[in-house]
Amino acid sequence: MIEVIPAIDLIGGQCVRLTQGDYDRKTTYYKDPLDAALRYEECGAGRLHLVDLDGAKASRPANLGVLERIAARTSLEVQYGGGIKSTEALRDVFGSGASRAICGSIAVARPDLLRQWLTEFGPERIVLGADTRDGRVAVNGWQEASAIGVEELIGRFADSGLRQVICTDIAKDGMLSGPSVDLYRKLLERFPRIELTASGGISSWDDIEELDRAGVPCVVVGKAIYEGRIGFDRLETHYGAAER
Repeated sequence: MIEVIPAIDLIGGQCVRLTQGDYDRKTTYYKDPLDAALRYEECGAGRLHLVDLDGAKASRPANLGVLERIAARTSLEVQYGGGIKSTEALRDVFGSGASRAICGSIAVARPDLLRQWLTEFGPERIVLGADTRDGRVAVNGWQEASAIGVEELIGRFADSGLRQVICTDIAKDGMLSGPSVDLYRKLLERFPRIELTASGGISSWDDIEELDRAGVPCVVVGKAIYEGRIGFDRLETHYGAAER
């Protein structure tokens, strides 16, 4: 059964969602992200996807206080991304309570450092963020396009112990237009040993079921929950079934 991972995106310490990664197209849903995290925990979620959008732009984590509160007040396993571009920043993220760190831009700019982190911290704690727009990997808070594609990026680390990848189709993120199922099928076929998490475009529970049928093991869901397209009661049923 596919694992559904609820998402919290942070700007200024608040829970927001962007449309297609555009910082000028922002909607705020919770003033205090802890309220959202507690609600997800009540539903039975085991993992939380926490993205520091301020950190992604500033090239350093900027909302570690929010991470600390959520880690201290809930039992959720938090995977945290945004601005992790140095070993010091990575240690700060883990020291603030994250179970896993999502590393994207650094994988493009300094692949040897990411390989070092996979060895030093372990592949169970390091997640490659492979986010794509128009076939190319986007970096620095999705503000810049790199020269490489998603498959090439993942392939750089496939023999270095990489086990986890989160792939977001930025064109679909926040659009509620359905996920890029064909892209994920292609990645699963190319990299069968990697745990792939799909992100972007989820508009309904039908989308999640389609990903499940395609063999995608995990999916991140944000706006569809905030907009009521996927209700908390549906999440409770899913998490309850997963426990059984």
